[in-house]
Amino acid sequence: MSVLKNRAVLRWLVPVTAGVAVIGGGAAVGTFAAGADPALPPRTAAQLLEDLRTSRLDGLSGTVVQRADLGLPPIAELAGKAGGNELASLVSGTHTLRVWYAGPDRQRVALVDTLGERDVLRNGRDVWTWSSRDNAASHRTLPAEGKDLDTAPATPADAADRALAAIDPSTAVTVGRSATVAGRSVYELVLTPRDRDSLVHQVRIALDAKEHVPLRFEVLADGADEPAFEVAFTQVDFRTPDADQFRFNPPPGVKVTEESADDRHGPAGRRPAGRGEERPDVRTVGTGWTTVLVAKIDVAGGAAGAKPGEAAGPDAEALSKVLGGLQRVSGDWGSGRLLSGKLFSVLLTDDGRVLAGLVTPERLYQAAKG
Repeated sequence: MSVLKNRAVLRWLVPVTAGVAVIGGGAAVGTFAAGADPALPPRTAAQLLEDLRTSRLDGLSGTVVQRADLGLPPIAELAGKAGGNELASLVSGTHTLRVWYAGPDRQRVALVDTLGERDVLRNGRDVWTWSSRDNAASHRTLPAEGKDLDTAPATPADAADRALAAIDPSTAVTVGRSATVAGRSVYELVLTPRDRDSLVHQVRIALDAKEHVPLRFEVLADGADEPAFEVAFTQVDFRTPDADQFRFNPPPGVKVTEESADDRHGPAGRRPAGRGEERPDVRTVGTGWTTVLVAKIDVAGGAAGAKPGEAAGPDAEALSKVLGGLQRVSGDWGSGRLLSGKLFSVLLTDDGRVLAGLVTPERLYQAAKG
């Protein structure tokens, strides 16, 4: 079976593509800052990192705008549909979200667009998802050790966590210019990868001068002056939201689906493969900014009960057509197809491997030899 027709490839390529796109952060907009740069006391990069490490956030609410221009073919919207997680579509276009936070066990994210609202709420161990367009909801009870909601980065802080984890000797950390974001003065922490194989030129994190919380997160691609991905608050309130914000009251006529406690979600909100479904062998090659994610998938078979050549629904079939139009590449590592954007590259080999990273295609070819 072709790698482009295999259900498992489509199921795992979607979160890989979406996940790699946001590992480094986000950015695709000019800037949300306005007015003259504020005069702030000088802070070193080490001091700003310590501010981040020791900051305490009891609660906040606000509006977040995320914009992405990753230079991709029309794949991201299809990826969000075929992947089963509408929040995965945040890797493309412009999106407005409302967020509420009152601690690690009370969170809410609402994605608002012209077609309606989609919410993910956590209140203690209860997790609800709801779509106003479909008037449908699902409920899940987390196990006792349940952690935060597993979604695409919805706030600058979510994205910053991923970028800061990549700091190592290959990263230059400096202080940028002060600015104003959502009406608040901010310092700017700048991360610059030293490895030339990385497609990331810089990551810029704007920290609230008082609360030390990231208010804006930008990623600039190599050779670009404007962000390729940005997520930033346009309005923020650091008061703890009322408890009512985290209680879900099903609207009249809503269809509610109850999920078992074992229905844990995998990458990008996808559920792990169940019994009878193949699980790919996933590993990483390299470290830091040039890490390459490698997934090995059995291209000879499909999901349990699938007919040969059957795609995972019409959206996945459309996605497979897009992938089939990607550039053919080959080398001493083998052959396959290449998806290349401003910030990341994805290689689908004919022998059933998916390699992805914030790296040049040449770095993927090198990793494919192993």
